[in-house]
Amino acid sequence: MLSLRWLVVVSAVFLNGCALTDFPGFGPRGTGPTSIVIDLTTQKAYLYRGRTLVLESVASTGREGYATPTGKFRIVEKDLDHRSTLYGEYVRNGMVIVPGVDVRKQPRPSGTTFEGAPMPYFLRIVGGVGMHAGQVPRYPASHGCIRLPNWKARRFYAEARVGTPVTIRR
Repeated sequence: MLSLRWLVVVSAVFLNGCALTDFPGFGPRGTGPTSIVIDLTTQKAYLYRGRTLVLESVASTGREGYATPTGKFRIVEKDLDHRSTLYGEYVRNGMVIVPGVDVRKQPRPSGTTFEGAPMPYFLRIVGGVGMHAGQVPRYPASHGCIRLPNWKARRFYAEARVGTPVTIRR
């Protein structure tokens, strides 16, 4: 019976210790308010809790002609399954008729509908610019948004709240 009690005590200490340690791949837990920093020069995104860096990610920001704005902002909207209202494709009967559409420049062909590009885990920062999951070629390639790898976009989305401060710098 003594060994069973000992096993329970050791298990409780071990499990409690695990809860307090960092999990591989997820970064330190940190304490304090959440904030986000985007570095346009290095094409990186950083998630902080207080002063502790809890997650770093490669990013792809606005390409030439579609600059990602710099400055201090706050998350103004969260949308798990956001779709672009400007960029996407024209579709008819489930078939893509015109890919890579900018609705401001390409009129909709008769009988088609516009399907906006998916932007999962969308965190709106300012105007039409936000952070979301997408292709990340490690250089500026977007229409101004900050693209992140899917699992990291999901983590930023989970940690951020409307009002979370975002700094975008060069």
